[in-house]
Parts: sequence; C-alpha cells; structure tokens
Amino acid sequence: MQTSDTCLTAWMGREALAEAMIPVIGRLYRENNVVTSIHGRSLVNKSTMSILKAHRFARRISKEELLLSETAPLLNALAQLQLGSAAIDIARMNQKFKEKGNGASLEDFLRAELSGVVGKRGRAAGGSTDVVLYGFGRIGRLLTRILVEQAGGGHGLRLRAIVVRKGADNDLTKRASLLRRDSVHGSFEGSIKVDAAANTITANGVRIQVIYSDNPATIDYTVYGINDALLVDNTGRWRDVEGLSQHLLSKGVARVLLTAPGKGDLKNIVHGINHRDISDQDKIVTAASCTTNAITPILQAINDKYGVIHGHVETVHSFTNDQNLIDNFHKGDRRGRSAALNMVITETGAAKAVAKALPELEGKLTGSSIRVPTPDVSMAILNLNLERGTTKDEVNTYLREMALHSDLRQQIDYMDSPEVVSTDFVGSRHTGIVDGLATISNDKNLVLYVWYDNEFGYSCQVVRVMEEMAGVNRPSFPAANVVEEAMSVLAAVGS
Repeated sequence: MQTSDTCLTAWMGREALAEAMIPVIGRLYRENNVVTSIHGRSLVNKSTMSILKAHRFARRISKEELLLSETAPLLNALAQLQLGSAAIDIARMNQKFKEKGNGASLEDFLRAELSGVVGKRGRAAGGSTDVVLYGFGRIGRLLTRILVEQAGGGHGLRLRAIVVRKGADNDLTKRASLLRRDSVHGSFEGSIKVDAAANTITANGVRIQVIYSDNPATIDYTVYGINDALLVDNTGRWRDVEGLSQHLLSKGVARVLLTAPGKGDLKNIVHGINHRDISDQDKIVTAASCTTNAITPILQAINDKYGVIHGHVETVHSFTNDQNLIDNFHKGDRRGRSAALNMVITETGAAKAVAKALPELEGKLTGSSIRVPTPDVSMAILNLNLERGTTKDEVNTYLREMALHSDLRQQIDYMDSPEVVSTDFVGSRHTGIVDGLATISNDKNLVLYVWYDNEFGYSCQVVRVMEEMAGVNRPSFPAANVVEEAMSVLAAVGS
C-alpha cells in the first residue's frame, strides 16, 4: 500500500520526466517540423501538467496509463534521427514497439518505422504556402491562433496577412486586442506586438500584415511579398463562384477557401470524408458549415455499419453574431428577438448539405435548429431509422473505436462521463463528440447526441482543408495497420 509520502515522491518523479520532455518536444518541432502527440492530443507548446494529463488520457485507449518512463526515452531517440517533417503519435508508436518490436532496439525500431523521414531534417512536407485571411471575426481570429500555434520553423501554412475594413483610427490596436483576449477561448498563449507604422501584428514571431480594403478584386498582395497565396474568406459575404472569384483577380492569390456552405456547384469539403476530392483544378472550394462538419463523419460511420433509411437532425446551436443582442429589426424570421434571452427556432441547411459530402444520404435527412443563449458549443441530435438493428452498448462501442482507431479519429470523439456539460467541450479539436450515456437505441431506431465546438472545432477542420489544398500535410506515424486494427476491433463488436 502506498503512503502519502510515496505517492508524492512518485508524482514528483513523473513531473520531472514531463519537464525534461518539454525541450525535446520543442526542438523536434522547431528544428525538424515534427509534431508529437498522444492519441491525437498535441504535445507542442504544452505545460508539464498538460503532458501529464495527456499520458493519463491514454487509459481511454489502452486501459492503462501511458508511462513517461517509456515515452521519454522514445522522444530522446526521435531527437537523434535528424527527422524530416512528420506527425508522430508517441503513444501509438510506443504501443507498436512493445507489441511488434520483435526484440529490436528502440533506435533500430524507430529507424525502420520512420525510414521515409529519417535523415531528412530541413525538408518540409510540400514546402510552404502563403495564407491570407479575408475577414477577422470569430473564425478568422481562431484560425490565426491555430496557424500561429503551428508555425514551427516557418514551414507549411504561413499566415502572411489579414484583410479587413477599417473601423476606427485605432483599428489595429483593437484588432490585436481581440486576438489577445477572447471571452470564450481565453487569452492568447504568447506575445502580441503592434507596429502601427507598418500596419502589422506580430504574434509569437509571426508577422501579419494588416491590409485595409473594401474591394477583394483590387489588392496587390505581391507588394507585401505574398505570392500564390491560399486566401481564406471567412466573411460569409460571398458564397458563390461569381462572388468568390473576385479574390482571384487580386495579384498574389492562387486559390480560395470559403468558411461557410457554398452555393451552386462549389465543392463543400468535410475533411475526413471527401477532402481527397479536391483537385489542382479547384481554385475555389468551401469548408461547409460547423454543423455539417460535426455530423457528417458520424453519419458516415453509422451508415457504413448499419445503413441509414432516413433521419432528422435537430441542432441546439449557440447564438451567433448575426442575431440581435436585444430585440431589433432582422430580415430573418425570429432572429430579431434577443439572442441572450430566448431560444429561437430557425432553419438549418446542414442536413441537406451532408449529401454534398455523402451522396448516399441524398434525400434521407431533414433538419431544423434552435438557437440558445450560450456563446459557444452546440449539440446535434441525430434521430435515425436504420436498416440493421443495434443496441446501445454495441453502437457506443463501435463509435468509441471509430474515435480511437479509424481514419476519422481526428473528426470523431467519444465521451461517456455522467457529468459533462457544454462548456467542457470549449476548445475541442474534434468536430463532433458522441455523448455515449445519452445514446438511445431501440433496434432500428437510434438517437445520438453529438456535442461540438462550433467555433474552434470547426476552425480545426478548416485548417485541415487548407493543408490539403496547399499540399503541406505532414506524413503521419505510425502509419501501418490503423484501419486493420479498427476493423478487427469492430469484428469483435459484432459486425
């Protein structure tokens, strides 16, 4: 039996190991463009306590806590391999070494597993791409935070500029303040400097040119050294080819991504579902909506295993900036009433939009929405009629395994705590989190409750689409047998 003293001594030992890992994680990131994680939870720029919590989190997958005495040597070995750009899950890598190392030394095992990037330090995956954010509202500022966080050594997506309409003489200072402080997502992690003479904001060393313009077609970005840029329009002002094509008339812009559902024949991309449909010929694509991104991966998982005959999606959505703080005129039905005081029934196109990413669900879904007085984190309730019956335990086990082992693990998360509420999901990088305890299953009738951070989780999906468009995705390791592992687990569940 452990005493109070031995518990504290063991804890301090783990703290020391976690503290020693921080500089190694930082060097791998800055010098090699290597992002390390534990079951998808990034370790870059994390505190000692965050690293300890990530190791504890591993119990959800392996049923036991991940040992720092195993991951610390693994990280040190990675640092000796002169790696090129990569994303490495040290929990999965450690597990694979223990299960399939076949007596090899840790270094030899890692050299074999990472042979594609060993000795390739300084070679970025796909080089770098200039990024311009057109608009600097809720999504624009969160995209800025994510892009700055992932800046590394300047590889990959490089945020170069934001474009806004000037709102006041002290506009630059106010923009920087909104980036620095956020009532929902907290303070910016790092330092922000403003250069009024140069019209720039520098965040953690990333120098961002602020350009004032009312016309998307007349900006010369090359004047600022920006070329072949990926422009992200997060204003929502234009949603069709004609409107968004204005950006392509500006010098220095090569491609455009819209952070809203597109109209007409524009490809609505949900990363993890149809991101491979993006071709070099697509100059304009959209990242669909936050709700479409939240529900589509889960709907695909359910449709693949059980078949969806038809269903209804009810969205309980946090209020958004297009609603009124107090009662006032609004062109939309009901949206003129106070967002802070009312639940507001409104429409949503998310259910129909799913079919753009999953054509097999065309005409099978209806949808509606209720705006509620919370600033962030929403819920989608999926009421589905299935071709094949199931039970609550079976479908929950299936979705949990999809969240942990499938190709959709970046999109789907799973939670079965009896105490979680909406604020617990602020900052989630997944697009949809299944609340397992709320699942209702009656043979072929299934109801799923799906949480999602409609701001940050969606912004993470946008960045994934950006990486796909720019061709700067880091190769992921360990790459082998992820799908095979998931399929073997699902077979055991009772496929």
